[in-house]
Amino acid sequence: QDAIDRKEKRSETFKTAVHGLETDTPALKTEELGRRAPQWVRDNLVTMCMRCKEPFNAITRRRHHCRACGYVVCARCSDYKAELQYDGNRPNRVCQECYIFLTGHTVLEEREGRHKGILEKGAAEVSSRSLLCSSLQLLDKNGKGGTRGWFVIPQDDPLVLYIYAAPQDVRAHTSIPLLGYQVRDMPQSESRHLFQLAQSRQVFTFVADTEELKQRWMKAMARSAAGITDPEEEEDFAGP
Repeated sequence: QDAIDRKEKRSETFKTAVHGLETDTPALKTEELGRRAPQWVRDNLVTMCMRCKEPFNAITRRRHHCRACGYVVCARCSDYKAELQYDGNRPNRVCQECYIFLTGHTVLEEREGRHKGILEKGAAEVSSRSLLCSSLQLLDKNGKGGTRGWFVIPQDDPLVLYIYAAPQDVRAHTSIPLLGYQVRDMPQSESRHLFQLAQSRQVFTFVADTEELKQRWMKAMARSAAGITDPEEEEDFAGP
């Protein structure tokens, strides 16, 4: 979580400059873009392009790093060249957003202006302002296998559980509205810390890495399932 917070703070100034967000802080630090080598986002922290949000695969959509901002992007989104001062003003592969910022040129194919859907909130952004976030495993219906991912309950959307494939992905692949669900404790099975969300015939079974993490998730989910959005309301809430 600390690493995610640090990454989010480092990228905030650049996001402000690129997307034109209003801020009271002068965007002077954006001058470092291209002047200093970025800290690259690790490949294993993302499963999709951090710009166009298309999933990576081994054949047709491979991972590349923008040499200006350090984001992991696909070949299509990094098909631009810009001179970077930290590399002796040599042309380097950069993403579209950095290309526009560094060169001042416009790009005909713009994706700006497209509203973010409910699943298109970046994991790092949501995690930095979350009620709870961590890695969990969601078991399949027969309980024999499942998918491990990054799970987040955002502060600004506390009644919904967002599920990302990786903690730096820019889009969630699933969301679960928590309101009305029951949280069930399950006995430890083969050193696995299990709990469930249940509503009518819909049941989700989760595996936490530790018993302490399991209890934290059960309390957070039960709070959301009860519709509690204000921390002051928790005084009368006993949990699952």
